[in-house]
Amino acid sequence: MSQSAPQKALSATDIRARKGAEPLVCLTAYTTPVAKIADTHCDLLLVGDSVGMVLHGLHSTLGVTMEMMILHGQATVRGAERALVVVDMPFGSYEEGPAQAFRNAARLMAETGAGAVKLEGGTHVADTIRFLTARGIPVMAHVGLTPQAVNAIGGYRVQGRGADAERIRADARAVAEAGAFSVVLEKVPAALADAITAEIAIPTVGIGASAGCDGQILVIDDMLGLFDAFKPKFVKRYAHLATDASAAIAAYASEVRARTFPAAEHMFDDEGAGS
Repeated sequence: MSQSAPQKALSATDIRARKGAEPLVCLTAYTTPVAKIADTHCDLLLVGDSVGMVLHGLHSTLGVTMEMMILHGQATVRGAERALVVVDMPFGSYEEGPAQAFRNAARLMAETGAGAVKLEGGTHVADTIRFLTARGIPVMAHVGLTPQAVNAIGGYRVQGRGADAERIRADARAVAEAGAFSVVLEKVPAALADAITAEIAIPTVGIGASAGCDGQILVIDDMLGLFDAFKPKFVKRYAHLATDASAAIAAYASEVRARTFPAAEHMFDDEGAGS
């Protein structure tokens, strides 16, 4: 019986080509086991700087380091076979300008094996995106609510309402024209997300945007019910694993205290039975 050829990993070019086609399925991933599970179903796995809040207990993404992103990027790449793995560039790793951005983006890709990087911002990072893409580094952009700028924009508020809509549209146009292969639209009005999706030539990936985007992304711990520090309106809980985990740990604790675990089948004798 012949074996089917292994499935080709998706590239940034493949994602770019999905504009207007079947919606892109995207999730964050930070570890090998989770990446293996998500890879079966997803087109793109983002090693988001949200890892700082979700796994490291930070209050925002601002304290995330290059070393953290490399560590989690390596782990995620080990678990992904089909999905494109994109690694966030952390705060402070690209804002100085294109040369700094290139050094850090090249390091992220070389040390993790990821297929692309993501950075936040619109018109003010267009030159940086252009510089990176001209040198062989695929870039995913991120406009609207940009968490790394939370102190400057006054919190995690919806962006692009009313007269502010044109700013977000200009940001999306700028990153598309600069060579980004896709753009995340975060926490913007649905009508604005739809207008941007129709207007630019690269796929839009919504998070708190619109079902009309070319794809969707969520933080995986949010949608699995593992991260309960806060729940944005745009998050749908597809499971409640924190509740299940707590019940399982409680059962384990009860059995340990009652000395019913380990039972005979979990222990070894001195006659060589079991291994």
